[in-house]
Amino acid sequence: MTCLPHPDQIYSNKQHFSKRPKFANIYKNPLPMQAWKTYQDKNQERFLEELKALLRIPSVSSDSTHQRDMITCAEAVRQSLMDAGASKAEIFPTAGHPVVFAEKIVDVSKPTVLVYGHYDVQPVDPLELWHTPPFEPTIKNGMIYARGSADDKGQFFMHVKALEIMNQSGELPCNIKFIIEGEEEIGSPSLGDFISSHKDLLKADVILISDTSMISLETPSIEIGVRGLAYIQVEITGPNRDLHSGVYGGAVANPITILAKMIASCHDENNHITIPGFYDNVVESSVADREKMAAAPFDEKEYMRDLGVKSLWGEKGYSTNERTGIRPTLELNGIWGGFQGEGSKTVLPSIASAKISARLVPNQRSGEIAHMLLDYFKKIAPPGVTVNTFELHGGEPYMTPMDSLAYIAAEKAIEASFGKKPVPQRGGGSIPICSLLESELGIKIVFMGFGLDSDNLHSPNEKYNIANFYKGIETIPYFHKFFAEESLK
Repeated sequence: MTCLPHPDQIYSNKQHFSKRPKFANIYKNPLPMQAWKTYQDKNQERFLEELKALLRIPSVSSDSTHQRDMITCAEAVRQSLMDAGASKAEIFPTAGHPVVFAEKIVDVSKPTVLVYGHYDVQPVDPLELWHTPPFEPTIKNGMIYARGSADDKGQFFMHVKALEIMNQSGELPCNIKFIIEGEEEIGSPSLGDFISSHKDLLKADVILISDTSMISLETPSIEIGVRGLAYIQVEITGPNRDLHSGVYGGAVANPITILAKMIASCHDENNHITIPGFYDNVVESSVADREKMAAAPFDEKEYMRDLGVKSLWGEKGYSTNERTGIRPTLELNGIWGGFQGEGSKTVLPSIASAKISARLVPNQRSGEIAHMLLDYFKKIAPPGVTVNTFELHGGEPYMTPMDSLAYIAAEKAIEASFGKKPVPQRGGGSIPICSLLESELGIKIVFMGFGLDSDNLHSPNEKYNIANFYKGIETIPYFHKFFAEESLK
């Protein structure tokens, strides 16, 4: 994989990523749009009930006890695509969880959009922090609370319903294919083999993904990039067994203490990552890019109030939005060791472990960063302990070319639906499969997400604004219309 370009460097695909056209004749043919909206308004309650049925399936990809649920969910996704009007929908087994593929080919001379999404969800732990059962969708204050509601069942299901709307109205502007996988939350380990062996099946002109967020319904935005990910696990072993902390304390290194010190050494007093070489390949955002980010509305007090914190934390010299978009990070995701049960047990533990992830920006590479982290923890370990490190999974950062016809189609779609142009934003999350999709299929990706940063992704009480769900369904057909029009100019 070649290095990603600087965000200021715009690249293009000759066929469907040519020069930026003017925003002209957005409403050239309003009749399909009227039919789409009429059909949606008539069926939106059913759409919501169908989403709730999908959310009831506990498709947790990381938990082997949910193996049967993964198959059940894949079948439910396949059936929903057939019901929406796909000409064919199939389940493909993989070395892990199955992939669902579907397509609706209306005219081979028209462009083809490949929709990517995932039906697997994160674990629900800690369960006691959920206000309602995570797999019993609950409507409250205009939100649907359930695991997977925003990430990503609610978002990919918008595309299923958009297909139904366009199909039922007889106005399908381009061909549509779907690839809905079941392993995104564990790094998509099986998808690479599936893609490489099914390139003809997946042949398309652009990839459309709704697994990102926007600022708000009042201030719509498009994410022009997502960060990469390097995820590792560190295990520190001291004595060959748990010891009495009174008899041995002060004489033998405590693995938890050692691990805590090692992790603390990863940041300096300015919250700058101290690991040698970590920033070597980072593409610094231009002053113009930073000014654009600063122009987006952001209420720091509301941000803190929503999170229940009294102050914010991060790398000195950067704003909150910059820290979560254009800067790499290193976070401790979990740490354990020693006695965890009720009451007390005076023990000096034998082993302590931690899961650590780094979010990456262009032009960092996940493999290089993962090995850098693994080597760092081995090098700084003091005598008296043994360090074992493991690379879990990762993915590369990705940037969307803003002059591409696909990006402009998304921009115009949101303008047509929301009545205002979207703000370009850099996303803080990761979609590890993006670089693989592009390198294997030779086409670009455009993000059109309708979630919110406050949707509690990967946390208890995940939610999705029902208004965003409906707005996404309304907006997606516009994308297909504008992409078809611009591609055929």
